[in-house]
Amino acid sequence: MTPPPGLFLDGTAAIGGSPVFGPVRFEVPPGQWTCLLGASGVGKSTVLRLFAGLDDGITFGGSFGASDHAPLHGRVALMAQEDLLLPWRDVLGNVTLGAHLRGAAPDMAAARHILARVGLADHAQKKPNALSGGQRQRAALARTLLEDRPVVLLDEPFSALDARTRAQVQELSATLLQGRTVLHVTHDPAEAARLGHHILHMHSGGTEPLPAPATPTPRPFDAPATLELQAALHRRLMAAA
Repeated sequence: MTPPPGLFLDGTAAIGGSPVFGPVRFEVPPGQWTCLLGASGVGKSTVLRLFAGLDDGITFGGSFGASDHAPLHGRVALMAQEDLLLPWRDVLGNVTLGAHLRGAAPDMAAARHILARVGLADHAQKKPNALSGGQRQRAALARTLLEDRPVVLLDEPFSALDARTRAQVQELSATLLQGRTVLHVTHDPAEAARLGHHILHMHSGGTEPLPAPATPTPRPFDAPATLELQAALHRRLMAAA
């Protein structure tokens, strides 16, 4: 597989003439998991939309893209805050939606395998309105994973899950996305402490990197280094507030 690119962003953004962020400058290392932390409203989701090419209504001044300077189009998968499941398609149909939209034959075996891995094998024929909030979010995650892109953008992907399921799906995602460039927006310092090879704090004055231990991820949630990092991230967010 071709090595995935890193990401870079340097500039300002506005929506409808109202500033969203800037100036902001950061880089996302290739093939690793970077968590983007920050208060609501600082522009974290806007960053993801820019990288995903969903820039309708966003006025951006500056430069952003892949570190290899090749177009990001076709190399990015995005999981948004909302699950965006189509109510008239069953779970399997929603998971394979990307292939259908491209006019390609979906890999049904791979889709069923990923549904099994996220714990939805028995729900493949159900419509979204028959699922719990956590099940819907796992279906959206499965759809993202099936796209098999070198760059994956995650916008609060585990927020609707209970603690046990969240830990399981975090571990599954870390396994299935290993070697890809992941930019993960989260409000949860504990999640960032578990998953992030790199952690960025985004605030009104820009972004700054926060130290993370050079240990394999996902880190044990109760390991001293994980708890110490979680507490440090909490303190940094509280100080910024």
